[in-house]
Amino acid sequence: MDDNARATSVPPPTKHQLALMIWLAVVPTLIGLNLLLNDALADLSTVPRTFVLATIAVPIVIYGLMPRLHRLRARLIARA
Repeated sequence: MDDNARATSVPPPTKHQLALMIWLAVVPTLIGLNLLLNDALADLSTVPRTFVLATIAVPIVIYGLMPRLHRLRARLIARA
């Protein structure tokens, strides 16, 4: 069974599972971006700094990390 067939046989995540997955993707991403861009964004106030970080973090989380977490979840459920 390929990954796509396995993923389609797994039910969607519950609200709690999805919240955990989002947290696992967002927190390390924001920490990493803050560490990486701290000097470059040091002169910005809170709102513009947050806007820049969110603009970078959201695509990383949505297109990069969440699909991987969904596949990992599907593999874990299929294995159980």
